[in-house]
Amino acid sequence: MIVALAVAPVVLVTLAIGLRGVAAMRTTSDFLVASRRVSPLLNSAAVSGEYLSAASFLGVAGLMVRDGVGALWYPVGFTAGYIAMLALVAAPMRRSGALTVPDFAEARLGSPALRKLAAVVVLVIGVLYLVPQFRTAGLVLSVVSDTPYWVGVLLSGAAVSATLALGGMRAATYVQAFQFVLKLVLFIVPAIWLLTQVGPGVRHEAVHPAEFTHFETRTPVSFRVDATLDVPSGVRVVDDGEVTPVPPGRWHVAAGSTVVFDAGSAAPVPEGEAAPGGPDWSRPLLDLGGTGHPLLATWAVLMATMFGTMGLPHVIMRFHTSPDGRAARRTAALTVALLGVFYVFPGIYGMLGRVLVPHLYLSGATDSAVVALPAQVDAGPLGGVFTGLLTAGAFAAFLATSLGLMLVVSGALSHDLVPGGLRQLRVAVVGAGAVVVPLALTALSFDASTLVTWGFTVAASTFCPLLVLGIWWSRLTAAGALAGVSVGLVASCGGFALGVVDPPVPGWLSILLLQPAPWSVPLAFATMIVVSLFGRPPSWSTAAMLRLHLHEHRRFPYADRSTLARDLGHSSWSARRSSAVRRITRRLVR
Repeated sequence: MIVALAVAPVVLVTLAIGLRGVAAMRTTSDFLVASRRVSPLLNSAAVSGEYLSAASFLGVAGLMVRDGVGALWYPVGFTAGYIAMLALVAAPMRRSGALTVPDFAEARLGSPALRKLAAVVVLVIGVLYLVPQFRTAGLVLSVVSDTPYWVGVLLSGAAVSATLALGGMRAATYVQAFQFVLKLVLFIVPAIWLLTQVGPGVRHEAVHPAEFTHFETRTPVSFRVDATLDVPSGVRVVDDGEVTPVPPGRWHVAAGSTVVFDAGSAAPVPEGEAAPGGPDWSRPLLDLGGTGHPLLATWAVLMATMFGTMGLPHVIMRFHTSPDGRAARRTAALTVALLGVFYVFPGIYGMLGRVLVPHLYLSGATDSAVVALPAQVDAGPLGGVFTGLLTAGAFAAFLATSLGLMLVVSGALSHDLVPGGLRQLRVAVVGAGAVVVPLALTALSFDASTLVTWGFTVAASTFCPLLVLGIWWSRLTAAGALAGVSVGLVASCGGFALGVVDPPVPGWLSILLLQPAPWSVPLAFATMIVVSLFGRPPSWSTAAMLRLHLHEHRRFPYADRSTLARDLGHSSWSARRSSAVRRITRRLVR
């Protein structure tokens, strides 16, 4: 009941703000970029709310419980990506005048084919990122309230689709800003309460990790997916009130089973994984899959998260809502500060989770460690209250991120692939929700952090090279961009698919398959550069570059910006383009 009372206001406020956005919805620009009138402070709060997804609110702490303190490299990469975006992408993207990333690709290089390919990449990233949001919403709600998994998935999908269909980007902006403040409060306050309630003994254990080998109390563990456990001697379970020993060896537990381990029982270990708190748990590096190459794995994750942040389409679209390039840069700077405050606290939940709920790694439910902690500290009403607050914050994280992702997916469908008006955009939102929700219903067995990292890797291997070279290198050609984006998409998706199959390859090679960013990103950059060098940039490429880098408040040799856009556009007016380049260049060197 407490959980329902906590989640319901978040969903209702989301829908109410969506209704308020209906009056401001008149054009495609209103729907996609809120008429470009969002202030830096409001925009930075909205960006932070959109960016702090399930992977941040729950995933980092869950990864710490499972993999150790090296998981804190994930938020380092998330935040570092914004610093790079602040320096390289934010202001020029806003000055481009585009509504979406595919829009920018065609405006910069004059290639409708590139626009279509970029729209396909947006759909791939959007699906990879949306599915874990809805999946984790269903998982968390089922853990804290015994609600069926599908209820949380459908609830999240319906709330996101209805809000966007009603209010578009303007509604999403206010919802995400509100939800960021809500998430920040509902993440910090329970963390402080947990630290004060656990006592000095637990706090000492949290900073002096010991391997999880025994259950201290009688503990039920729910397996929502099939699991294979390695059973040592001394494992005992409780069945109908009777204690029964489990023979050593491999033990297959079917999905949907609940196993109650007796107090003092030895803890089994999932096949191929290490127990929380083991010798390598406190090492400040990531050892993915126990491959024995932690430095390579850490670099792979950092490259995926940092360069992927620069290419996330729902984050980039946020800068188009700013009034000008200076406001976009201020938005990025404020976002770095807000993210820095938030990312102080996942480590607290991860350290406490290793001490209080280490058994969650048996069933692969470490994503729910954050919301499971209050009940371990206080089994009474107060623990229930804080469980409800954290669940509300988690739902705010799911909804805020899903709003931005659903918006770029609908934009790719009805603005870039099949151009249409406002009505078609609304239909696309509902259609995208109808596709993603069934995918999330079947994705319970997938690890949320794995899917999110895959989405980051695709973004890093496709849009990051396209944006960096498109903004800073005038010799980039449409053929080079097409080749680079195609190679990056195939390399990142192909490598990841091979890694999931788990071929018999050396440990370092398996890392490069599961986390292909260290080779897929340089390969995409190199492909774009080499193919472009064999071609010739269009005659108006210099003018297009100038438009990206000229300050908006500098005096232009045109009476209005629409005339400038026309003269630097992609038409048959080659003489006018050349004249425009000469006039702008003369003005710049005065």
